[in-house]
Amino acid sequence: MSDPQDGLNAVEIGTTVSLSKTIGEYDVYSFAGITGDFSPNHVNEEYMKGTPYGTRIAHGVLGMGFASTASSMVLANLTQYPCVSYGYDRIRFVKPILIGDTITVTYTVQEKVPEKNQLRSKVTITNQKGEVATVATHILQFV
Repeated sequence: MSDPQDGLNAVEIGTTVSLSKTIGEYDVYSFAGITGDFSPNHVNEEYMKGTPYGTRIAHGVLGMGFASTASSMVLANLTQYPCVSYGYDRIRFVKPILIGDTITVTYTVQEKVPEKNQLRSKVTITNQKGEVATVATHILQFV
């Protein structure tokens, strides 16, 4: 087993990964089924027509799931250094993700916290228009 500091040292500040995906009907309904969150915000088009959004919106945490994918991409070649997600801070759902939006998750390593064996990274999710939909700080913990 490696020293957690070795894992921390293997990742450079500024390392950035991104991924894009078009959010489809299947994504929203599958996520609703997995989580049990069948809020009309996500599954009732007629209800949402009467709101300022005018249409259904994806679950905010569905977008955050793709942030988890991005963190795994940062660590893809570092499997010899056990690491877990320690959580997300300052999550804000700034703009809704609509069904049909193509989102891009950008994940950038910003800080090392050696005394805690942690990396802190900025997560930004934008839509196809370049509008910010979600922001957060992710904490990875080398164990």
